[in-house]
Amino acid sequence: MAGVGGGNDFQWCFSQVKGAIDEDVAEADIISTVEFNFSGDLLATGDKGGRVVIFQREQESKNRPHSRGEYNVYSTFQSHEPEFDYLKSLEIEEKINKIRWLPQQNAAHFLLSTNDKTIKLWKISERDKRAEGYNLKDDDGRLRDPFRITSLRVPILKPMDLMVEASPRRIFANAHTYHINSISVNSDHETYLSADDLRINLWHLEITDRSFNIVDIKPANMEELTEVITAAEFHPHQCNVFVYSSSKGTIRLCDMRDAALCDRHSKFFEEPEDPSSRSFFSEIISSISDVKFSHSGRYMMTRDYLSVKVWDLNMENRPVETYQVCKRNI
Repeated sequence: MAGVGGGNDFQWCFSQVKGAIDEDVAEADIISTVEFNFSGDLLATGDKGGRVVIFQREQESKNRPHSRGEYNVYSTFQSHEPEFDYLKSLEIEEKINKIRWLPQQNAAHFLLSTNDKTIKLWKISERDKRAEGYNLKDDDGRLRDPFRITSLRVPILKPMDLMVEASPRRIFANAHTYHINSISVNSDHETYLSADDLRINLWHLEITDRSFNIVDIKPANMEELTEVITAAEFHPHQCNVFVYSSSKGTIRLCDMRDAALCDRHSKFFEEPEDPSSRSFFSEIISSISDVKFSHSGRYMMTRDYLSVKVWDLNMENRPVETYQVCKRNI
């Protein structure tokens, strides 16, 4: 009887299985971002193919008492298409970088999605009734001959199978030179910010042809550039406060009441580095990839290469909690 091959055989089998999975999964189907809405009933995912897939949480029923928590496909639509910038000879990928839900105001849902250059506002609505009995149109949509109309009809609504429609409402473009990495909706429900590597812009949801630059860290000489913006987020309750993180592992809190251009921060969050543990990779692993506020607005969470850190807005010199999510073997 053949013996067990050990670790090498296991690694070989794992590599074969992983290779088979990679061949079955297309590059365009790889998820690039996820976002829950405010109630948690809807989950939106964006992929590298520019598609947005929305999942809806199943409600618990007598027939399926344990079904709550399961998410099924609710709507799928193509949000972005590949483009080409002929002025810069630059190909713009369709990959969805970020999705943000707007607070629900009526029966419809609204969300923002962005690739590297263009932000789109989408309306997600349901339709379970259709109108019939038009005067100028037949039921199949064709126009009727006006001379054959001899009576006046009152259109009526009839039930139909539920249909979820996704329609674009606004397109915000041509405002970023570099790749967009963040969008965040303000608590005033009227404005939102978008951030790229060197600038943060403030938009109004009703105005698509202009935005206001509120942060610009681009130096006069690009050789003097030492850090880039990695993420930006509005405070959940104070519409004048936002934070942005950098590739150096720092977080800056800005107040838009101080100045139109927030080139000076109000608070600066940074954890001192232990000189004994510094290495060639220290700057790489300290880069913050995302920042989020707690629902109360008192705390914020940051994610770097190795850990998740919880910061108190009243304490800038160190986080109150640090959770290691990767082992440090560097």
